[in-house]
Amino acid sequence: MTTAAVVQSGAVLFDAQASTDKACAAISEAAGRGAELIVFPEAFIGGYPKGTAFGAALGFRTERGRDEFARYRAGAITLDGPEVDQLVQAAAEHRTALVIGVIERLGNTLYCTALLISPDDGLTGAHRKLMPTGIERLVWGFGDGSTLDTMDTAAGRVGSVICWENYMPLMRQAMYAQGVEVYCAPTVDDRDVWQSSMTHIAIEGRVFVLSACQYLPASALPDDHPFDFDPPNPESIIRGGSVIIDPTGAVLAGPVFDEETILYADVDLAAKHRSHLDFDPVGHYSRPDVFSLHVDTRAKDSVAFDGPAADGPGSVSR
Repeated sequence: MTTAAVVQSGAVLFDAQASTDKACAAISEAAGRGAELIVFPEAFIGGYPKGTAFGAALGFRTERGRDEFARYRAGAITLDGPEVDQLVQAAAEHRTALVIGVIERLGNTLYCTALLISPDDGLTGAHRKLMPTGIERLVWGFGDGSTLDTMDTAAGRVGSVICWENYMPLMRQAMYAQGVEVYCAPTVDDRDVWQSSMTHIAIEGRVFVLSACQYLPASALPDDHPFDFDPPNPESIIRGGSVIIDPTGAVLAGPVFDEETILYADVDLAAKHRSHLDFDPVGHYSRPDVFSLHVDTRAKDSVAFDGPAADGPGSVSR
Protein backbone atom coordinates (compact mmCIF):
# COMPACT_ATOMS: atom_id res chain seq x y z
CA MET A 1 0.00 0.00 0.00
CA THR A 2 1.31 3.41 -1.03
CA THR A 3 0.25 6.96 -0.22
CA ALA A 4 -0.55 9.17 -3.21
CA ALA A 5 -1.17 12.91 -3.17
CA VAL A 6 -3.04 15.26 -5.49
CA VAL A 7 -2.05 18.92 -5.35
CA GLN A 8 -4.82 21.47 -5.94
CA SER A 9 -3.11 24.78 -6.50
CA GLY A 10 -2.66 27.41 -9.19
CA ALA A 11 0.20 28.34 -11.45
CA VAL A 12 2.01 31.62 -11.09
CA LEU A 13 1.00 32.88 -14.51
CA PHE A 14 3.84 33.77 -16.89
CA ASP A 15 6.53 32.96 -14.26
CA ALA A 16 7.92 29.46 -14.72
CA GLN A 17 10.49 29.76 -11.94
CA ALA A 18 7.95 30.92 -9.38
CA SER A 19 5.62 28.06 -10.36
CA THR A 20 8.49 25.58 -10.08
CA ASP A 21 9.37 26.88 -6.62
CA LYS A 22 5.70 26.56 -5.64
CA ALA A 23 5.65 22.98 -6.93
CA CYS A 24 8.77 22.08 -4.97
CA ALA A 25 7.25 23.47 -1.77
CA ALA A 26 4.18 21.27 -2.34
CA ILE A 27 6.42 18.26 -3.05
CA SER A 28 8.20 18.79 0.26
CA GLU A 29 4.89 19.08 2.12
CA ALA A 30 3.28 16.04 0.50
CA ALA A 31 6.39 13.88 0.85
CA GLY A 32 6.51 14.86 4.50
CA ARG A 33 3.08 13.25 4.81
CA GLY A 34 4.40 10.05 3.26
CA ALA A 35 3.37 10.55 -0.38
CA GLU A 36 5.36 8.44 -2.84
CA LEU A 37 3.40 9.70 -5.86
CA ILE A 38 2.36 13.34 -6.27
CA VAL A 39 0.12 14.60 -9.08
CA PHE A 40 -0.14 18.26 -10.11
CA PRO A 41 -2.71 19.93 -12.40
CA GLU A 42 -2.56 20.63 -16.10
CA ALA A 43 -0.30 23.55 -17.10
CA PHE A 44 0.92 24.08 -13.54
CA ILE A 45 4.22 25.42 -14.85
CA GLY A 46 3.62 27.81 -17.72
CA GLY A 47 0.03 28.47 -16.73
CA TYR A 48 -3.44 28.31 -18.21
CA PRO A 49 -4.50 31.89 -19.05
CA LYS A 50 -8.21 31.19 -18.82
CA GLY A 51 -10.43 33.73 -20.55
CA THR A 52 -7.76 34.92 -22.99
CA ALA A 53 -8.49 34.68 -26.70
CA PHE A 54 -5.08 36.04 -27.81
CA GLY A 55 -6.80 38.61 -30.03
CA ALA A 56 -7.90 36.00 -32.53
CA ALA A 57 -11.06 35.71 -34.58
CA LEU A 58 -11.76 34.07 -37.91
CA GLY A 59 -9.76 35.92 -40.51
CA PHE A 60 -7.68 38.26 -38.36
CA ARG A 61 -5.29 38.60 -35.43
CA THR A 62 -4.43 41.65 -33.33
CA GLU A 63 -1.10 43.08 -32.24
CA ARG A 64 -2.30 42.91 -28.64
CA GLY A 65 -2.91 39.20 -29.10
CA ARG A 66 0.59 38.68 -30.45
CA ASP A 67 1.99 40.49 -27.42
CA GLU A 68 -0.07 38.22 -25.14
CA PHE A 69 1.28 35.15 -26.92
CA ALA A 70 4.85 36.41 -26.62
CA ARG A 71 4.41 36.72 -22.85
CA TYR A 72 2.86 33.27 -22.65
CA ARG A 73 5.67 31.77 -24.74
CA ALA A 74 8.28 33.38 -22.49
CA GLY A 75 6.76 31.58 -19.49
CA ALA A 76 6.98 28.13 -21.09
CA ILE A 77 9.78 25.68 -20.35
CA THR A 78 11.96 23.23 -22.27
CA LEU A 79 12.53 19.61 -21.29
CA ASP A 80 16.26 20.26 -20.89
CA GLY A 81 15.75 23.48 -18.93
CA PRO A 82 16.51 24.34 -15.29
CA GLU A 83 12.90 23.97 -14.14
CA VAL A 84 12.81 20.28 -15.08
CA ASP A 85 16.20 19.78 -13.44
CA GLN A 86 14.82 21.32 -10.25
CA LEU A 87 11.79 19.01 -10.30
CA VAL A 88 13.99 15.98 -10.90
CA GLN A 89 16.16 16.96 -7.94
CA ALA A 90 13.10 17.44 -5.72
CA ALA A 91 11.74 14.01 -6.69
CA ALA A 92 15.07 12.38 -5.88
CA GLU A 93 15.53 14.26 -2.62
CA HIS A 94 12.05 13.41 -1.33
CA ARG A 95 11.90 9.90 -2.84
CA THR A 96 8.63 10.47 -4.64
CA ALA A 97 7.40 10.14 -8.22
CA LEU A 98 5.81 13.15 -9.90
CA VAL A 99 3.22 13.79 -12.58
CA ILE A 100 3.06 17.50 -13.36
CA GLY A 101 1.50 19.56 -16.13
CA VAL A 102 3.72 22.06 -17.93
CA ILE A 103 3.64 24.25 -20.99
CA GLU A 104 6.54 22.93 -23.03
CA ARG A 105 8.34 25.02 -25.65
CA LEU A 106 9.97 23.15 -28.51
CA GLY A 107 11.31 25.29 -31.33
CA ASN A 108 8.53 27.75 -32.09
CA THR A 109 5.64 25.61 -30.85
CA LEU A 110 4.13 25.20 -27.39
CA TYR A 111 2.71 21.92 -26.10
CA CYS A 112 0.53 21.14 -23.12
CA THR A 113 2.63 18.37 -21.58
CA ALA A 114 2.51 16.11 -18.54
CA LEU A 115 5.93 15.20 -17.20
CA LEU A 116 6.51 11.81 -15.56
CA ILE A 117 9.42 12.02 -13.13
CA SER A 118 10.90 9.10 -11.20
CA PRO A 119 12.90 9.51 -7.99
CA ASP A 120 15.47 7.09 -9.39
CA ASP A 121 15.46 7.66 -13.13
CA GLY A 122 14.56 11.34 -13.48
CA LEU A 123 12.41 12.42 -16.42
CA THR A 124 11.00 9.17 -17.79
CA GLY A 125 8.10 10.49 -19.86
CA ALA A 126 6.61 13.65 -21.35
CA HIS A 127 3.10 13.17 -22.69
CA ARG A 128 2.00 15.92 -25.05
CA LYS A 129 -1.73 16.51 -25.17
CA LEU A 130 -3.03 14.86 -28.33
CA MET A 131 -6.05 17.08 -28.85
CA PRO A 132 -6.05 20.64 -27.53
CA THR A 133 -9.61 21.82 -26.98
CA GLY A 134 -11.17 24.79 -28.76
CA ILE A 135 -9.00 27.88 -28.78
CA GLU A 136 -6.18 25.93 -27.09
CA ARG A 137 -5.36 24.83 -30.64
CA LEU A 138 -4.30 28.41 -31.41
CA VAL A 139 -1.48 28.35 -28.87
CA TRP A 140 -0.67 24.63 -28.42
CA GLY A 141 0.56 22.09 -30.90
CA PHE A 142 -0.75 18.52 -31.19
CA GLY A 143 1.07 15.63 -29.53
CA ASP A 144 1.50 12.28 -31.26
CA GLY A 145 1.46 8.63 -30.30
CA SER A 146 5.15 8.58 -29.40
CA THR A 147 4.40 10.30 -26.08
CA LEU A 148 1.77 7.95 -24.61
CA ASP A 149 4.23 7.34 -21.81
CA THR A 150 3.85 5.31 -18.62
CA MET A 151 6.05 5.07 -15.53
CA ASP A 152 6.44 2.37 -12.91
CA THR A 153 6.22 3.77 -9.37
CA ALA A 154 5.83 2.53 -5.82
CA ALA A 155 2.08 3.05 -6.25
CA GLY A 156 1.90 1.04 -9.48
CA ARG A 157 2.15 1.76 -13.17
CA VAL A 158 1.23 5.39 -13.84
CA GLY A 159 -0.09 7.01 -17.00
CA SER A 160 -1.31 10.53 -17.63
CA VAL A 161 -4.32 11.66 -19.68
CA ILE A 162 -4.75 15.43 -19.83
CA CYS A 163 -8.09 17.19 -19.36
CA TRP A 164 -10.48 16.52 -22.29
CA GLU A 165 -8.29 13.72 -23.63
CA ASN A 166 -10.29 11.83 -21.01
CA TYR A 167 -13.31 12.11 -23.31
CA MET A 168 -11.45 10.18 -26.05
CA PRO A 169 -12.50 6.52 -25.61
CA LEU A 170 -9.67 5.16 -27.74
CA MET A 171 -7.12 7.17 -25.77
CA ARG A 172 -8.40 5.63 -22.56
CA GLN A 173 -8.29 2.15 -24.10
CA ALA A 174 -4.68 2.69 -25.17
CA MET A 175 -3.74 3.57 -21.60
CA TYR A 176 -5.55 0.58 -20.13
CA ALA A 177 -3.76 -1.66 -22.65
CA GLN A 178 -0.39 -0.40 -21.36
CA GLY A 179 -1.24 -1.77 -17.94
CA VAL A 180 -1.90 1.55 -16.24
CA GLU A 181 -2.93 0.98 -12.63
CA VAL A 182 -2.89 4.59 -11.42
CA TYR A 183 -4.57 6.81 -13.99
CA CYS A 184 -3.59 10.46 -13.56
CA ALA A 185 -5.84 13.17 -14.99
CA PRO A 186 -4.26 16.63 -14.74
CA THR A 187 -6.93 19.16 -15.70
CA VAL A 188 -8.33 22.67 -15.48
CA ASP A 189 -11.91 21.46 -15.94
CA ASP A 190 -13.64 22.61 -12.77
CA ARG A 191 -17.23 21.74 -13.73
CA ASP A 192 -19.33 19.54 -11.48
CA VAL A 193 -19.85 17.05 -14.33
CA TRP A 194 -16.11 16.30 -14.37
CA GLN A 195 -16.63 14.18 -11.27
CA SER A 196 -18.95 11.85 -13.18
CA SER A 197 -16.33 11.34 -15.87
CA MET A 198 -13.64 10.49 -13.33
CA THR A 199 -15.90 7.98 -11.61
CA HIS A 200 -16.76 6.36 -14.94
CA ILE A 201 -13.07 6.02 -15.88
CA ALA A 202 -12.21 4.44 -12.53
CA ILE A 203 -14.91 1.80 -13.03
CA GLU A 204 -14.29 1.34 -16.75
CA GLY A 205 -10.54 0.88 -16.42
CA ARG A 206 -10.60 -0.66 -12.94
CA VAL A 207 -7.95 1.92 -12.07
CA PHE A 208 -7.20 4.38 -9.32
CA VAL A 209 -7.97 7.84 -10.73
CA LEU A 210 -6.02 10.83 -9.44
CA SER A 211 -7.46 14.02 -10.92
CA ALA A 212 -5.62 17.25 -10.09
CA CYS A 213 -7.27 20.53 -11.02
CA GLN A 214 -5.87 24.02 -10.56
CA TYR A 215 -7.33 26.44 -8.06
CA LEU A 216 -6.73 29.93 -9.41
CA PRO A 217 -8.46 32.82 -7.62
CA ALA A 218 -8.93 36.10 -9.45
CA SER A 219 -6.60 37.74 -6.94
CA ALA A 220 -3.71 35.64 -8.34
CA LEU A 221 -4.00 37.09 -11.84
CA PRO A 222 -1.75 39.90 -13.07
CA ASP A 223 -3.47 43.28 -13.12
CA ASP A 224 -3.25 43.39 -16.91
CA HIS A 225 -4.64 39.89 -17.49
CA PRO A 226 -7.10 40.24 -20.37
CA PHE A 227 -10.55 38.70 -20.29
CA ASP A 228 -12.20 38.44 -23.68
CA PHE A 229 -15.26 36.86 -22.01
CA ASP A 230 -16.76 37.29 -18.56
CA PRO A 231 -15.66 34.39 -16.35
CA PRO A 232 -18.49 32.21 -15.01
CA ASN A 233 -16.96 32.36 -11.51
CA PRO A 234 -15.47 35.85 -11.12
CA GLU A 235 -13.84 35.10 -7.76
CA SER A 236 -12.41 31.67 -8.67
CA ILE A 237 -11.20 31.68 -12.26
CA ILE A 238 -10.41 27.96 -11.88
CA ARG A 239 -12.16 26.58 -8.81
CA GLY A 240 -10.59 23.13 -8.37
CA GLY A 241 -12.54 19.91 -7.89
CA SER A 242 -9.57 17.57 -7.46
CA VAL A 243 -10.50 14.02 -6.51
CA ILE A 244 -9.10 10.53 -5.87
CA ILE A 245 -11.26 7.51 -6.78
CA ASP A 246 -10.61 3.79 -6.40
CA PRO A 247 -11.23 1.03 -9.01
CA THR A 248 -14.73 0.36 -7.69
CA GLY A 249 -15.79 4.00 -8.09
CA ALA A 250 -15.50 4.81 -4.39
CA VAL A 251 -14.29 8.36 -3.71
CA LEU A 252 -11.25 8.25 -1.43
CA ALA A 253 -10.61 12.01 -1.21
CA GLY A 254 -12.32 15.15 -2.46
CA PRO A 255 -13.68 16.71 -4.46
CA VAL A 256 -12.66 20.04 -2.97
CA PHE A 257 -13.55 23.42 -4.46
CA ASP A 258 -12.49 27.05 -3.96
CA GLU A 259 -9.33 26.49 -1.95
CA GLU A 260 -5.75 25.32 -2.22
CA THR A 261 -5.25 21.90 -0.72
CA ILE A 262 -3.43 18.59 -1.03
CA LEU A 263 -5.52 15.42 -1.09
CA TYR A 264 -4.13 12.12 0.16
CA ALA A 265 -5.23 8.52 -0.25
CA ASP A 266 -3.75 5.04 0.08
CA VAL A 267 -3.34 3.13 -3.17
CA ASP A 268 -3.74 -0.60 -2.58
CA LEU A 269 -3.38 -2.52 -5.83
CA ALA A 270 -5.17 -5.48 -4.28
CA ALA A 271 -8.37 -3.48 -4.78
CA LYS A 272 -7.64 -3.29 -8.50
CA HIS A 273 -6.80 -6.98 -8.77
CA ARG A 274 -10.03 -7.97 -6.99
CA SER A 275 -12.08 -5.72 -9.29
CA HIS A 276 -11.08 -7.68 -12.39
CA LEU A 277 -13.17 -10.69 -11.36
CA ASP A 278 -15.94 -9.50 -13.65
CA PHE A 279 -14.41 -6.87 -15.94
CA ASP A 280 -11.20 -6.22 -17.87
CA PRO A 281 -11.59 -3.69 -20.72
CA VAL A 282 -8.55 -5.01 -22.61
CA GLY A 283 -8.86 -8.67 -21.63
CA HIS A 284 -11.81 -10.96 -21.05
CA TYR A 285 -14.38 -8.20 -21.66
CA SER A 286 -12.83 -6.73 -24.81
CA ARG A 287 -14.12 -8.96 -27.67
CA PRO A 288 -11.09 -8.57 -29.97
CA ASP A 289 -12.89 -10.71 -32.56
CA VAL A 290 -15.26 -7.77 -33.06
CA PHE A 291 -13.29 -4.68 -31.99
CA SER A 292 -9.63 -3.74 -32.36
CA LEU A 293 -7.53 -0.63 -31.84
CA HIS A 294 -4.33 0.26 -33.69
CA VAL A 295 -2.08 2.80 -31.96
CA ASP A 296 0.66 4.47 -34.01
CA THR A 297 3.50 5.21 -31.60
CA ARG A 298 5.88 6.64 -34.18
CA ALA A 299 7.02 10.23 -33.75
CA LYS A 300 5.65 12.51 -36.45
CA ASP A 301 8.44 14.91 -37.31
CA SER A 302 7.54 17.52 -39.91
CA VAL A 303 10.90 17.27 -41.66
CA ALA A 304 13.06 14.18 -42.14
CA PHE A 305 16.73 14.57 -43.06
CA ASP A 306 18.37 11.65 -44.85
CA GLY A 307 21.96 11.60 -43.69
CA PRO A 308 23.88 12.45 -40.51
CA ALA A 309 21.61 13.43 -37.62
CA ALA A 310 21.15 17.14 -37.23
CA ASP A 311 19.58 18.80 -34.20
CA GLY A 312 17.83 22.04 -35.01
CA PRO A 313 15.16 24.29 -33.57
CA GLY A 314 12.53 22.78 -35.87
CA SER A 315 13.05 19.22 -34.67
CA VAL A 316 10.15 17.92 -32.58
CA SER A 317 11.70 14.66 -31.40
CA ARG A 318 12.43 14.18 -27.73
